[in-house]
Amino acid sequence: MPNKKIEKVKYLIIGNSAGGIGAVEAIRGVDKTGSIVIISDEPYHVYSRPLISPFLTKERPMDNILYRHTDFYEKNDVQAMLGVKVEKLDLDNHAVQLADNQRVEFQKLLLATGGIPIFPRTEGSDLKGVFTFTTLDDAKSIDKFLGKASKKKVKAVVIGGGLIGVSVTEALVKRKVEVTVVEMRDRVLNVILDETASALAAEALKKAGVKVVTGHTVTRINGDSEGNVAGAVLDDGKELPCDMVIVAIGVQPRTELVKDTAIKINRGIVVDRRMATSNPDVYACGDVAEAYDFVLGSNRLTPVWPNAYVGGRVAGLNMAGVPTQYTGGTAMNSSHYFGVSVVSAGIVNPPDATYEQLSNKSDHSYKKVILKDGMVVGMVFSGDIEKSGIVYNLMKDKVNVEAFKKALVADDFGLLSLPEEMWRSHLELPPQPEKMVVQMSGGH
Repeated sequence: MPNKKIEKVKYLIIGNSAGGIGAVEAIRGVDKTGSIVIISDEPYHVYSRPLISPFLTKERPMDNILYRHTDFYEKNDVQAMLGVKVEKLDLDNHAVQLADNQRVEFQKLLLATGGIPIFPRTEGSDLKGVFTFTTLDDAKSIDKFLGKASKKKVKAVVIGGGLIGVSVTEALVKRKVEVTVVEMRDRVLNVILDETASALAAEALKKAGVKVVTGHTVTRINGDSEGNVAGAVLDDGKELPCDMVIVAIGVQPRTELVKDTAIKINRGIVVDRRMATSNPDVYACGDVAEAYDFVLGSNRLTPVWPNAYVGGRVAGLNMAGVPTQYTGGTAMNSSHYFGVSVVSAGIVNPPDATYEQLSNKSDHSYKKVILKDGMVVGMVFSGDIEKSGIVYNLMKDKVNVEAFKKALVADDFGLLSLPEEMWRSHLELPPQPEKMVVQMSGGH
């Protein structure tokens, strides 16, 4: 069957999440008429992925997790092809082939395809009751499973103690599920937190009735005679009886569209500071892209929602012919699980002794700031996170904090802890009258 062809579009965006939306809004800010097509294999209006946890707990209905209003596509004159899979990228002809044999030709392309769950194919992973947790469909499938569960108490094993694992664990606990978290490393949230903050998080999990198993992996999932999950077997042979298993090991970039093309890939699609790939008409952003990290001064994967949106905006402007440079993002996480608020960014677990670490721990609060050559390169705030934004901006702006570094983790830290010229610029206050007199008099 010959391919059906859609008229050539000016801007084609594959992916309907934060990066794609950022690109649309940036393009429409400078180009009101150029044709835009968004293609996504998910059938839904753009929603906020971080909110699938409260969706599962019934705290937020569907219309309350939307990332933009339902008239977003119409208002921005976007043709949204939702629930459609892109099968192949044809760079030579500036076209993509869809699953239904249609072809869409483009002038400029943005790959905002995101990530896909890491799902090791272990024995029993195809049993009924095994799930992942990165999309709305995942949350819906788990909800449907819990709705059908006839047992009074459902038991779940969550494989992975990172952000996704902790997120789904909290949702399951709120749904009255008995949860055991299995983390292969020695502590939960080990990528985004240091040892002290991880211990505080583990304590909050256990206080909520969650069992935490660290230093082990699940090697097999056992089933019953009807093909349902019955238990998860650890690498030491111990079996954890359960009715469901959530695989929450993490995500990897969805690079399959470009793997047989000339576009450069490392762990993700490599982009420059304009978010352009090695092909000048193709851009990438979000979880699929290796973009500039302002802390490391080099490219890396930073699968963080705000970075995806900003990267999408930069890509959109450049696609529309407005030269714009991505100032960079970094690993950054802000979360509130089991009553504990946590913010971390940059390097939280320094690799060697050349980094200086300042910390302050009290009963309900923990702050740590990591310095290199007088500059903030990382931070962890747990409990009291109110002033974490100030520290993050000092890191982003590459401010030398050597003269006031101890204040950064003090209990009373705030804007006024900074040198006067800094906090005045943040508050945009005029100089005090007596200061003006001294300046005008030339110091006499």
